[in-house]
Amino acid sequence: MPDNIPELPIERLRLTGLRPTRQRVALAELLFGRDDWHFTAEEIHAQAVKRGVPVSLATVYNTLHQFVEAGILREVAIESSKTYFDTKINDHFHFFFEKNGSLVDIDTADIKVENLPKPPPGTEIARIDVLVRLEPSRKKGG
Repeated sequence: MPDNIPELPIERLRLTGLRPTRQRVALAELLFGRDDWHFTAEEIHAQAVKRGVPVSLATVYNTLHQFVEAGILREVAIESSKTYFDTKINDHFHFFFEKNGSLVDIDTADIKVENLPKPPPGTEIARIDVLVRLEPSRKKGG
């Protein structure tokens, strides 16, 4: 995690200018303060409900997107209908396991991105996302 992001969830919210509402703090406590991880809004909603946090799925989605806009969470779009969120916000890449839908970080030292196209006038490259989709190996000769 970058040095300038506080460990305490409520301090993260204050640093970004987000008002620390009860629901934001409860969701931030679910997300942060542990190792970096990947999750869907549905998974966070289920965890919140299990812990007795009164929050709708729509509020979870809205809050996660607010966290993304504030720069304390990263969004990883797998498909138009499947989005993961990532607490590791620095530049890195992912393996996506098609069979079970899990997302795993790739060591950035293992990837070299070269010969990028020049962006159109008036634009700049904001980020490069690499998603490597994996499936079980098919046995040969079978």
